[in-house]
Amino acid sequence: MNEQTNEKMVPVTTWTPEGETKPALTEDAIIGAIATVYDPEIPVNIYELGLIYAIEIAPTGDVKVEMTLTAPACPSAQELPIMVRDAIAKLEGVGDVNVETVWDPPWDPSRMSEDARLSLNMF
Repeated sequence: MNEQTNEKMVPVTTWTPEGETKPALTEDAIIGAIATVYDPEIPVNIYELGLIYAIEIAPTGDVKVEMTLTAPACPSAQELPIMVRDAIAKLEGVGDVNVETVWDPPWDPSRMSEDARLSLNMF
């Protein structure tokens, strides 16, 4: 444990009898990348808004994300999936990234995290 920050240290690589390997891509890392993407009209990241419905990681490092938008006529409909793809693609170990926009189930404010609701004064 790092005494200055109280964070648990995580190895960057793993040793196996075949040699050193890179760490596996994790859902937490992908969520962290997605959380850097904000809807330009809302000051909350799209993960906290509840726009991410599914994340799939293949053993090859390929990633598939199913996401939605707050409304079909969302002005950011074209750019948000590209921003998500680009954020995930920056992670080490990622192969192809496929971001699919889905409309079922439709998004509603109940999907937002409590932090998002507090940030938007929606108690």
